[in-house]
Amino acid sequence: MMRYENETNLDRFLRCTTPVVPSLSLPKTQIKNLNRLWYPLENESVECFRLSDFWDCFDEWSAYGAGVPILSETGETLVQYYVPYLSAIQIFTSHPALNALREETESGDSGSETCSDEWRWEGCSSSEEGLDHQEPLGYSYLQYFERCTPYSRVPLMDKIKGLGERHAGLWSLRSVDLSPASWVAVAWYPIYHIPMNRSIKDLSTCFLTYHTLSSSFQDVQKEKRERISVGAFGMATYKTQGRLWDNNRLLCLLSVADSWLKQLRVHHHDFTYFTTTPYHL
Repeated sequence: MMRYENETNLDRFLRCTTPVVPSLSLPKTQIKNLNRLWYPLENESVECFRLSDFWDCFDEWSAYGAGVPILSETGETLVQYYVPYLSAIQIFTSHPALNALREETESGDSGSETCSDEWRWEGCSSSEEGLDHQEPLGYSYLQYFERCTPYSRVPLMDKIKGLGERHAGLWSLRSVDLSPASWVAVAWYPIYHIPMNRSIKDLSTCFLTYHTLSSSFQDVQKEKRERISVGAFGMATYKTQGRLWDNNRLLCLLSVADSWLKQLRVHHHDFTYFTTTPYHL
């Protein structure tokens, strides 16, 4: 197991659940065609990534879980596994022609799933929209907000494959094709830990991470020039107790996520549940 000195448990969680994708260098002939509000003229080079590579990072995690080394308050080390689920996604493109990538069903059905009534939200069906009208921050291509209970959801990769059948751009679009308002939220639920005979109450914590899908944000950092790390810029948690996690940093990440949703005037169902249920942070 690779060890990183001075890492907190939250640092380890973020490191082990951050998608790292191949970096693509945009040809200079294409840079001049980018939206100048998002990419200034002085940019001599622009790095980007394909959405297909971003989703591929979740393939193994969706099947087996992402392993996160956790250091308990007693000094014991174990590995907790988390499975990712698609919580919400909004994609806005820079040009309406890019929205031709969307493949609508013949019926034009917006897509919905029936869920149980035990989840404490307004309604309990998943919401999906494919749009092509212009917004202040681009042309709306896809919006999806999950409302089902965790037990009724399928892992993230399975959900993306289903959405990709109607919205081909989920695979073919690049981060430079998207406006700064494009984002995805991933819900991480714990499934098991190794060794199994340890009982630590804070291992039941669930996480909600927010990631930008656009290259226009400077906090999408390159690693070793060949890869891009698409880390979480915001976070919410549920069932957070004790001192296992870096609570001060969690509060900062929660504030950023809250500001982001307010700025976009988005009602994110998972965020509301995570932050209005006992033991949230």
